Formats: sequence, C-alpha cells, structure tokens
Amino acid sequence: MSRPAIMKGCVLMNKQLRKPVIAGNWKMNKTPVETTALINEIKPLVKDASCGVVVCVPYIDLFAALEAAKGSNIKVGAENCHWAKSGAFTGEVSADMLASIGVPYVIIGHSERRQYFGETDVTARDRVRAALDAGLTVILCVGELLEEREQNITMEIIGKQIKIALAGVTAAELERVIIAYEPVWAIGTGLTATAEQANEVNKAIRGLIEQLYSKADADSIVIQYGGSMNAQNAAELLGQPDVDGGLIGGASLKAADFAKIVEAAC
Repeated sequence: MSRPAIMKGCVLMNKQLRKPVIAGNWKMNKTPVETTALINEIKPLVKDASCGVVVCVPYIDLFAALEAAKGSNIKVGAENCHWAKSGAFTGEVSADMLASIGVPYVIIGHSERRQYFGETDVTARDRVRAALDAGLTVILCVGELLEEREQNITMEIIGKQIKIALAGVTAAELERVIIAYEPVWAIGTGLTATAEQANEVNKAIRGLIEQLYSKADADSIVIQYGGSMNAQNAAELLGQPDVDGGLIGGASLKAADFAKIVEAAC
C-alpha cells in the first residue's frame, strides 16, 4: 500500500506500508433507526479521513447501516459469523449471508464471544475460514487475560490464538485479515494498556506474522489496538509505529469521540 496522506493536526505515524483502520464495534447497541441517525452524524465528521473507517453493527442494523453509509467512505461490518454455510444453527448468520447483502467486514474471535458464548481458538479458525471463503475481510481479535499478562505469557497466549486462527490461510488471503490486539483486562473496564505496552505486543505480533509468512506480509498487515481506546488516549496509542488503528467499543457510539479517534489515525 502507498503511504496515506496526512491531514492537518494528525499524528504522524510510521505507516509507509499500510493504511490504518479505525473500526467501531457497537456490540449490542442501537436500533435500526438509531443506527441511521448515528452514521449520518458520523459521515461529515470523517469524510476527509485518509485512514479506513468501519462500523461493525448488530445483525438487525446491517441493512440500515449499509443504506446510511452508501456513497460515503464508511464501510460496514458484522460482529460475528458462523462457520457453516447453512444448517440447523438457530440464531446464527453465515458469512455467505453477510456477503450476499454487501457487508465487507466481520469481527471474529472477540473476547466477549469467547467469554459468554463458548468461542474457542478452533471455532474462531473455522469462522475465519468461512469469512475468507465468502470474500469478507476479517478483523481477528486476540488478547490475554490479566493473570496471563501477570504470568508473563502474553505472547504465548496470543501466538497460539493467531497460529490456530490463521491455519490454512494463504499469504494472498492474509491481505484480507486485520489483527486486533485487545488485552481482555482492558475491554470495557476503563483500563488501557500504555502506548508502549500496546506497541510492544503489536510489534511481537508482526514478528510472528513474519515467521509464519514473510517480512513483506508482516510489514503490510494492519494490527489494531483495542481495549478502552478513546478520544483522550487515541493520539498517544496511534502514534506508536506498530499500532495501525483501533477496534473501538464505547467511544464508537459517540460521533464526536469516534471522529477524534479517526482524526488521530489519519
């Protein structure tokens, strides 16, 4: 990728080989009517952004989000997908279903899916496979628990998550994978990894991708930070050379805050 243009007032980051992506994860928030209103509020605030802008919304909001984002630089994503194309999986949605309505992105492996809904490294792998086969771009979430960080096994945990999730993924397919490092202890808790901690892990993830694929693939893959990134701390986090954007939770539900994060990433 070519180096993105730098908007006035933005933090200059070392992103010669990759374009940062800010993705909002709305979780279980907003009705379709509220979705339309929020995206319409966000659109003029991010229209000049040189980074990628994505909003990942609940299934019921996808049609509203796609319609509201039409003609803008905002892309739409889902928050999960099933690994099967169809079948007796009540309440689930397949990757092919998402692709059929024009959804380009999907989050896979979020810690809340792992914590509350039995997601495992293996089922995350199967969902990644299904999403890539359907032509979607995957935002793959990885991260460690607080006790795992305290035991100094952060990269052992994250390395295992990545190796399993990317099993069978080719270098060409890797171009449609974004990795989001989200320390579980910093999701929805108000706690945030320091900029140095975030960059240290992201750099290690990049090193792992180089081992699994190539230096060129490691240089080009987008590795986000998530976990209580907000309008106040975004500039410091996004100023790190290996932090290529963010997966944003609560702050993505406030147009002004989300726009400030986007501006910091450009």
